Amino acid sequence: MPGGLAAPVALPPVTSTLIWIVVALVVIGLYLSWTAGRLDRLHARIDAARAALDAQLLRRASVAQELATSGVLDPAASIVLYEAAHAARQAEEEQREVAESELSQALRAIFGEPEQVEAVREAPGGEEAARELAQAVRRVPMARRFHNDSVRAARALRRHRKVRWFRLAGHAPFPMAFEMDDEPPAALADRAAA
Repeated sequence: MPGGLAAPVALPPVTSTLIWIVVALVVIGLYLSWTAGRLDRLHARIDAARAALDAQLLRRASVAQELATSGVLDPAASIVLYEAAHAARQAEEEQREVAESELSQALRAIFGEPEQVEAVREAPGGEEAARELAQAVRRVPMARRFHNDSVRAARALRRHRKVRWFRLAGHAPFPMAFEMDDEPPAALADRAAA
């Protein structure tokens, strides 16, 4: 060859095909790895959201229990609120949604009228107790919504065929939403917004 340049060597068709197969397998492997990482991050987000929800539910039950034992409420309301808050704090995981819903219903029954909230606020230490309870009942729906949004995103990804076929979720349990009645009492919701 003039100038010392060698002519380009054409690869045999088998070698070219093998290279494309290897490239395709590498791309598929990278994609599956990225999907598994995304799923792992979603599961971590669910765990963090569940911990935040548990903390808010515990805070709401604790504040309700403190208010029930403070002597600010009438005896009947104190008993109803204390029992509902105690049941929510002690509930097993299978009964937790029901117990938390019953606490929400008790809070609505006791603090459904602005007059009851005003009576609590006028008692010694009642202003602080009413403010803490208003904040607690406002934060529970937000924490539950964040948790359930994370669960919804993970479920959508886990329904994809590639995730099921390649078992990208591993042994992680299927994420479950936390369903409860979390509607705050109108008088406390107004107080929290103020």
